[in-house]
Amino acid sequence: MSVRLLVLLTVLVHLSFAGCRVIISLTAIHHGATPFTVGVVMSLLTVVAMLLAVRWGRWVDRIGVRGPMLAGAAAIVAAMVLAWAMPRLETLFIASPLAGSGFFLFHIAAGQAAAVIGRPQDRVRNFGLLALAYSTSGFLGPVLAGFAIDGIGHRDAMLALSVAALASVVALAALRVDTPDRPPAPAQQGERRIADFLRIPGFRLVFIVSGALSMTWDLFAFVIPIHGSQIGLSASTIGIVLGAFGAAVFVVRLVVPLLGPRLDEWRVLIAAMALSGVTLLAFPLVEGVPLLMALAFVLGIGLGGTQPLIMALLYEKAPEGRGAEVLSVRTWLINFSQTTAPLASGALGAALGMLPVFWAMGATLLVAGIVAARRR
Repeated sequence: MSVRLLVLLTVLVHLSFAGCRVIISLTAIHHGATPFTVGVVMSLLTVVAMLLAVRWGRWVDRIGVRGPMLAGAAAIVAAMVLAWAMPRLETLFIASPLAGSGFFLFHIAAGQAAAVIGRPQDRVRNFGLLALAYSTSGFLGPVLAGFAIDGIGHRDAMLALSVAALASVVALAALRVDTPDRPPAPAQQGERRIADFLRIPGFRLVFIVSGALSMTWDLFAFVIPIHGSQIGLSASTIGIVLGAFGAAVFVVRLVVPLLGPRLDEWRVLIAAMALSGVTLLAFPLVEGVPLLMALAFVLGIGLGGTQPLIMALLYEKAPEGRGAEVLSVRTWLINFSQTTAPLASGALGAALGMLPVFWAMGATLLVAGIVAARRR
């Protein structure tokens, strides 16, 4: 598999998933769901992956990337077709975990592919290109979903957005997509334990920072549809606000690989948490669309360049033959926060409104930044 093919497949799969996520939340709201119910539906995107992520990582280490990538893309297509065929609120409780499981399985396998293609010194570049793929689809998916909902309705929008993931399924089934094998874990390591990673210097701090940043990223996608609906924005306008975030992510990920050798990874991560935290504190105080887009863009600048740095830091220290497992542990941590945070945020939003939700997200990032700075 070439890096170009990996990027193309990732754009297609994530475009469908990003659109699906927006459509699911807006469809739930369309059916009269409360913020708490929306939170439950959105948390289901990650619940299965939270339980199985580490096993998936070990599976990818053992058999390679093609099968898991194909299975993940197919699961997303199945979820979106199911939501189209049975357009009811109850269906979202099945489609949501199916789509989320498919994406995170694909995500782990794609991360492993980026790590093993080429030379070790190409790893940051590969992760940067993979991050660009996610930001491209992260911009296109919500925007296309918003316009599709306004143009053809919630149900048909789901079917239309599934076409991209279906194209990746066809490509993975028809094309040769082998990648270099990373050597298996040495036999003398014995039973694999997650605790092995925590004994490696620096891993716990990277996991804490990764969890805080990723929780904020996904909660932003959850709270914006609710906040936008409450202040009277249309689906297409909500999609544009989310698209502004995705556009900023794309811009910063174009720049970060070029500056990579001159960047201090930890200083960049701490600065990103500070900028994003302050932005989130200001977000619920704004209702005008131009200012909402501007704040979303600033937040995208803050969060956008962090993922390639974190993934490269983790994979660089991974024990031999356990690269995908390391990435899957990060995925588990992210999914744990993504499963619990929407539930807590939905309950908080239903009781007190969305302002405390935004402020809690901002405060979490600021505290995590302070902790990272002190531990360094």
